[in-house]
Amino acid sequence: MEGVDHLAHERNKSEFDVDAMKIVWAGSPHAFVVSDRISKLVASDPGFRKDNRSTLSRKELFKNTLRKAAYAWKTIIDLHLSEEEAAKLRFYVDEPAFTDVHWGMFIPAIKGQGTEEQQQKWLPLAYKMQIIGCYAQTELGHGSNVQGLETTATFDPQTDEFIIHSPTLTSSKWWPGGLGKVATHAIAYALLIVGGREQGVHGFIVQLRSLEDHSPLPGMTVGDIGMKFGNGAYNAMDNGVLRFDHVRIPRNQMLMRVSQVTCEGKYKQSDVPRQLVYGAMLYVRQTIVADASCALSRAVCIATRYSAVRRQFGSQNGGPETQVIDYKTQQSRLFPLLASAYAFRFVGEWLKWLYADVTQRLQANDFSTLPEAHACTAGLKSLTTTATADGIEECRKLCGGHGYLCSSGLPELFAVYVPACTYEGENTVLLLQVARFLMKTVSQLGSSKKPVGTIAYMTRVEHLMQCRCGVQRGFAELSADLVEAAVAHCQLLVVSKFIEKLQQEIPGKGVKQQLEVLCNIYALFLLHKHQGDFLSTGCITPKHAALANDELRSLYSQVRPNAIALVDAFNYTDHYLGSILGCYDGNVYPKLYEAAWKDPLNESVVPDGYHQYIRPLLKQEIRTARL
Repeated sequence: MEGVDHLAHERNKSEFDVDAMKIVWAGSPHAFVVSDRISKLVASDPGFRKDNRSTLSRKELFKNTLRKAAYAWKTIIDLHLSEEEAAKLRFYVDEPAFTDVHWGMFIPAIKGQGTEEQQQKWLPLAYKMQIIGCYAQTELGHGSNVQGLETTATFDPQTDEFIIHSPTLTSSKWWPGGLGKVATHAIAYALLIVGGREQGVHGFIVQLRSLEDHSPLPGMTVGDIGMKFGNGAYNAMDNGVLRFDHVRIPRNQMLMRVSQVTCEGKYKQSDVPRQLVYGAMLYVRQTIVADASCALSRAVCIATRYSAVRRQFGSQNGGPETQVIDYKTQQSRLFPLLASAYAFRFVGEWLKWLYADVTQRLQANDFSTLPEAHACTAGLKSLTTTATADGIEECRKLCGGHGYLCSSGLPELFAVYVPACTYEGENTVLLLQVARFLMKTVSQLGSSKKPVGTIAYMTRVEHLMQCRCGVQRGFAELSADLVEAAVAHCQLLVVSKFIEKLQQEIPGKGVKQQLEVLCNIYALFLLHKHQGDFLSTGCITPKHAALANDELRSLYSQVRPNAIALVDAFNYTDHYLGSILGCYDGNVYPKLYEAAWKDPLNESVVPDGYHQYIRPLLKQEIRTARL
């Protein structure tokens, strides 16, 4: 029970009000109460058990996921949970499932792109789970290049229908979650063809399977695309493949809030501005940023607790060995990730506000902030998902050999999370979109249009417009440099939102001071990591760089006595963490030992295959054995 004493002692070191920090992390007292209650509800219900996921076969894993999704829905109904509480319950169940796409993409797409009539027809069915939806955009041959999608939707005025067709192998829909085995309907994106003319890519509500026996409808070839990376992990999701063979759907199943096709076969734009279609995309990307802080904080919680429990080297006169967390090399790798988790949390809060603000403006036909919102959501999605995926893997390394065990929770967490770097916009492509926004802003610096909002800082570099470079280079040649500029812009955004958070009233003894330390670590670590860029551009001197490094070491020492309390503030249950290394009581070694004997290989002392393969080797009977 040595580990328990370690963490109890660590918690006694805390220099701030942990309960107050939990509220800061949650966002508000109300959000904390809801989150705390629902997380404990899930943790205490054996119906949501997940510790055996990595040992299940694909079929067993998928069926168990279906059971949990149905059980979660029953729980939501039986307990009369609100929409907010239901979302929290799905979050803490912590299992990739068709419900993620149904609630997170299918419904928002109909709300954002469907007419009022379409919303009245389809949303009640979706809200009651009488239909299950997916989002079929990505194809085998095209993902990021949406305009290059090959699936076609040709209008037939004789029958008042669209003919949805996959003309090539590469036009097969590929990757949509929930499509493989569960979804009854899809928002399918296809190239609209009216009167022989192409009118761009549009969304269509397409029924995939019978609501009676769940069999695919005529013209549909649909299935799962196969095993993905990692044990358990994202293999709980039925990512699918879908081919259409001249499938006919009614004309009114084209999402027509922005543009319509009349029964006479005329294509026209509605009075609703086309920019409104970006609403769903902005919503999804801002939720991805919020999810990044959750995933990174989870990994950091595991690595921090284990680093306090684990002891290696440094024993003197028969005394205990040194806690791994006391090594400066461990601190220099771990504490910037801890700071990043908090930084991403706060920029995620701001992005949620930005989404609400731009949505309100769009409804009032004010599109002035849309380019900025698009750049912010695209850039921060890229930045936070890349940093989080890398951070989870770093946390696994920080846990040494034991981090490689599935029971550490880190391999599965990495495998579940890493697809975020490519879905909803491949990260480098998104950064190039941010770069275009920045370059457009720079090109306008000499005009009367002044940069505002997140790019207001550019007013301080107007003198750059007076500089001239003799080398003529195209955008493509400089794309790698522009990606770096976009990353720098996004990093500045994260730091600025952390600082804005500190300027708010933050109750609780020592809470604000701890957040200031984390903010400084985040900013100075970036400066230290990229000091070559800062030095080469003359932003800092070598003396400044040395001072930053010295200050970082000092800040790590200030975090050290509060490290366990800072991860306790995430308020994650052992069930949600899913990690023996990160368990709250720190009793790691007995639990690792106990878990080993639960592995299916240990169900028998002599392994299956002994008489067929091992014994002939040992008895030198390999030539006569029937292998």
